[in-house]
Amino acid sequence: MGSESAVDEKTGRKFFLDYPDDLGAAEEVTFLLNLHGGGSGGPWQRRYFPAHDYVGANRLVVATPTADTGSGPGRSWVPEADDEHLRTIVELVLGRFGPNNIRAFWLVGHSQGGMTSNRLLLTDYFAERVDGWLSLSGGRIGPAERSPGAGRPARPGEQPRARPTEAERARFANRPTPSADFSFIFAVGEHEIVGLPESSPWAERYGAGPRVRLPDVVDSEPGQTYDTTLEGHSTPAWGLAPRPGTAQVYVFPNAEGARLIADVVRLDKGHTEGLEPRITEELIKMIVSAPGGKAQALINQSSRSV
Repeated sequence: MGSESAVDEKTGRKFFLDYPDDLGAAEEVTFLLNLHGGGSGGPWQRRYFPAHDYVGANRLVVATPTADTGSGPGRSWVPEADDEHLRTIVELVLGRFGPNNIRAFWLVGHSQGGMTSNRLLLTDYFAERVDGWLSLSGGRIGPAERSPGAGRPARPGEQPRARPTEAERARFANRPTPSADFSFIFAVGEHEIVGLPESSPWAERYGAGPRVRLPDVVDSEPGQTYDTTLEGHSTPAWGLAPRPGTAQVYVFPNAEGARLIADVVRLDKGHTEGLEPRITEELIKMIVSAPGGKAQALINQSSRSV
């Protein structure tokens, strides 16, 4: 595996870049832009969703940046500070690995990184290039109702946090839906939601059939990280220490354009437990199996218009 600290030369900001070290000059890859949640950073996200462990077997390029705004619990993705940086990362990857070699481009976002993915897909730049979005507890298209106990509990010495109001929960659930076409996977911890709907507006949009439950994915090994700042003070909804687990996987078959639309529920898990190895690998296999070609088509279209 090739792994390096790459640099956005416009800003000097660094980000992780992982890729197969035996990549051929004309070989196709799937590109993942892996975005952390609020209060986190790129190093934590690489352990939470360790896609870099699977770049060789699945021919991936994975870029994992860190938001520029704030530090610690205050760090978050914001348009003014980060959107140009994220576009620059995409252009760097396209230039380095060859735009016609990007078989598919997926946004991956945990928590506020998922909400940021949703916002990016409302912009022309990302709408034209992104083939899929994996939301890791970052909101569902056709929302799953959040558990009343969801959200970060107070750290030692902090005032207890107020539970989200109905208005706040409604704002979380009713974010604008992108008009772009893409595949969509929603993965969530069981304790974060009241329940998972059997239907999906995104599946209905593409004429998919009723959801089908696939075999559970059983992990005997734990994930790689969790919120260590709350050790001994966390809740099941926020997340406890890493441990083995089981994930339920549902797909909505026969969607137009063979788009992948799926829901994944990690049983007895919350918001911050890092994904276990087998479910990480299963999600990546789903991504790699989904259709792509947007970036390639855009480059070819641009070439023809010159």
